[in-house]
Amino acid sequence: MAAQGRRGPLATVLAANAVSITGNSLTLIGVPWFALQTTGSPTKAGLVAFCATLPVVVSAVVGGPVIDRIGRRRVSIVTDLVCAVALAAIPLLHYAGALRFWMLCALMAVTGLFHAPGETARYVLVPDLARTAGTSLSRAASLFDAVSRGARMSGAALAGVLIALIGAEAVLLLDAATFCGSALLILFGLRRVKAAEPQREAAPVSLATYRGELREGYAFLLRTRLLLGVVLMVMVTNGLDQGWSSVLLPVHAKDNLGGARDLGLLAAVFGGCALLGALLYAAVGHRFRRRTLFTWAFLICGLPRFVVAALVDGTVPLAVTMAAGGLAAGMLNPILTTVMYERVPERLRSRVASATTAGVLMTTPLGGLAAGYLIEQVGLAAALSTLGGLYFLATLAPAVFPSWREMDAAPADGGVVDGGPGPKADGPDLSSSGRSRPSPANAATPPRP
Repeated sequence: MAAQGRRGPLATVLAANAVSITGNSLTLIGVPWFALQTTGSPTKAGLVAFCATLPVVVSAVVGGPVIDRIGRRRVSIVTDLVCAVALAAIPLLHYAGALRFWMLCALMAVTGLFHAPGETARYVLVPDLARTAGTSLSRAASLFDAVSRGARMSGAALAGVLIALIGAEAVLLLDAATFCGSALLILFGLRRVKAAEPQREAAPVSLATYRGELREGYAFLLRTRLLLGVVLMVMVTNGLDQGWSSVLLPVHAKDNLGGARDLGLLAAVFGGCALLGALLYAAVGHRFRRRTLFTWAFLICGLPRFVVAALVDGTVPLAVTMAAGGLAAGMLNPILTTVMYERVPERLRSRVASATTAGVLMTTPLGGLAAGYLIEQVGLAAALSTLGGLYFLATLAPAVFPSWREMDAAPADGGVVDGGPGPKADGPDLSSSGRSRPSPANAATPPRP
């Protein structure tokens, strides 16, 4: 019975993240569709995506020390509640006939500003809660990723059906309710969990102290060649993915496919196959070299969907392509998670998490803008081909740059098994060879494509 009770906090975080990500999937489809329906302009849909993602970068840049000082539980609860209010305001103002385009942009900016710290706060709790639950870190990380992907898949499918049945406005109200549900789970499920509370041993609050803590996280990232290379690559691909998901795919579904239902179906197929890919990697991924698998997986999940959408008619060919891409994409985050767990010391966890999140999201505000602009200037097919070509060039990085060879190297102490002592806390060691294992003492939010 005691062991079961100790698993409660980890189960709470998994459940809260599942609820929140289901709502995020509703937003991912509902907001672009709502913007296209109300404005009829791909450029304005891209501008809404820009306003939603730019504050995410801002909050990620400065959020690491804030999360530690305020406390991960408080940050998760407050950010979820703010996002709930902002999302609910969109349909309510629309029903009242008072919603203006600038209001839509402003409310999406608020959700972007508060969403990233809440998700980061939950993620960085996983290593501590895994130890409390008496389970291995790799198992807890796999569960976290699998639950997230399952929620993404179900949310996307639900969004497509609900938009067709009750409209995008009602879907946004449902999304607001999911944020409230996530906040309640964290409120009652993480009481008296030490890792979720503010860091009492932190230095007194001052601007100089805050700048020093922030600088420490970025300095660690900049001097770790592999992590810096990962962040730079995923920065490019995330921007292109934002253009795909917020503008290119919704416009393609609206103009050339069956509308919101096909949009939800395609997103669900990708998410479901990504979940299968994550489980497949957990079963047999250790048999392959990380760098080789990572490179091929990114090549499969990137360019093909852009090419098929540009050149082939119909939903079925694109669904098959996105199924293959999702299967490959599901293997990416487990690889990145393990690499980050091995190389980031516990005391820098939230700071490096914020630094990597800020880095990989740096181009996402431009992705939607660029996609909307290209569609109106050169047409949908040319926009798909252009951005797909850029995606292909970015995914060649692991095969071209030598620093990526360190992905297959263990820390200098030879790596540790789950639950064992971690590498030293004052920096990364990337020199030795051999297959590496994650340590619960070394964790941060990975750059998530």
